[in-house]
Amino acid sequence: MQSVAAALARLGDLAATPAVSRLAGAFEAAGHELALVGGPVRDAFLDRGTNDLDFTTNASPEQILAIVTPISEAQWDIGRQFGTIAAKIAGETVEITTYRTDSYVDGTRKPEVVFGTSLDEDLVRRDFTVNSIALRLPQMALVDPSGGIEDILDGRLRTPAAPEQSFGDDPLRMMRAARFASQLGFELDAAAFTAMTAGAESIRRISIERVNDELSKLLKTDAPRAGLELLVDSGIAAIVLPELPALRLEIDEHHHHKDVYEHSLTVLEQAIGYEKARGKLQSPDLILRLASLLHDIGKPATRRLEPGGVVSFHHHDYVGSKLAKKRLRELRFDNDTIAAVGLLIELHLRFFGYTEGAWTDSAVRRYVRDAGDQLERLHILTRADVTTRNRRKADRLGFAYDDIETRIAQLAEEEEMNAVRPDLDGEQIMSLLGIRPGREVGEAYRFLLELRLDEGPLGEELATERLLAWWAARD
Repeated sequence: MQSVAAALARLGDLAATPAVSRLAGAFEAAGHELALVGGPVRDAFLDRGTNDLDFTTNASPEQILAIVTPISEAQWDIGRQFGTIAAKIAGETVEITTYRTDSYVDGTRKPEVVFGTSLDEDLVRRDFTVNSIALRLPQMALVDPSGGIEDILDGRLRTPAAPEQSFGDDPLRMMRAARFASQLGFELDAAAFTAMTAGAESIRRISIERVNDELSKLLKTDAPRAGLELLVDSGIAAIVLPELPALRLEIDEHHHHKDVYEHSLTVLEQAIGYEKARGKLQSPDLILRLASLLHDIGKPATRRLEPGGVVSFHHHDYVGSKLAKKRLRELRFDNDTIAAVGLLIELHLRFFGYTEGAWTDSAVRRYVRDAGDQLERLHILTRADVTTRNRRKADRLGFAYDDIETRIAQLAEEEEMNAVRPDLDGEQIMSLLGIRPGREVGEAYRFLLELRLDEGPLGEELATERLLAWWAARD
């Protein structure tokens, strides 16, 4: 946390950059106000880097465009009806928006855009007080009509207006509250949480695409647990991601099992730790985080009470994979993400058979083959899925996974297993068997692939011999 003086020094450095100083000078010369607003100002107090340069002004969109055109390399209209013009100045992308005093009518989520003339009015319409602070340029004067600086220093997340009004104006702000709680490590104001709970149903007014965007941003934070807990406790998750609160299974005095909800959040936290420590994925990795959070969502549907006080969840990996793909499709995730998450959930239990007996090389090859390009994510998910407090058991599983990764590396080095293919390709198969493209080529290819997985590289001569014998026996 920065002091006010340190934050101002940081903002001073930002104001002195070519892009900001050139922009501030141009607006001053044109006789218009300009202020840096929102994230960049907030992050200066938190000593956080920022990738956004957002400004607000009393100039109209047409006037903004006229001012920035002579000083910028490019300009584009990203929302003139909302008052926003973007430009690239000195290599930096900036967005400048006309002061607004939006009004919401008929309970819709879309505001009637009204351009304003006052910076204070523009600030108090924003989502949270910590995002409602501005720095007038070039005067370097802080403007904070809602006490946002105090809230930053106190680590508190609060709305400038009454939370019922703020969330009613745009229900997506409830999900943004969860995201900022995780992203900033702030505590949500009690009145705001009460309003979230009371207004949870209004999230249905928000488009699925916007919900997807906020959920993804939350999962990409360094510590998403706090935000996810807010979504579950407020009832919003029951609407946008109902499989998550469904993990809070009832535990009776006779049948005991691990708290699946808490376990899933812990797995997510541990997966993020491995993601960063191993450094083989581009962090944050949304696919890994979705799979970690949802890997056990098949348990409620497969829960069985067994004799002796045991609870079983047979085939929850396959059921969970189907449920996850269905939910992610409804949330409009792309097909590649859906397929990858589904595969990881389907395979997340596969490793635990490794601890019951030594796998053959063939079994290791199949593990790699089935994981495909998701192998590193599967490594992480499987390791993160160990949340037992029994240190001996945790160590045993950890050592076993170290062993399987070592064997995979050795086999990959010996056999180039990262690209496991039969010893003969499709053209060779057709030439040897005298057949044309079709189903039989695929059957022959799969036969050779199984040989490759079972026995390792055979070489072209032996593979040809085995293929011809298989073909003759088949005929």
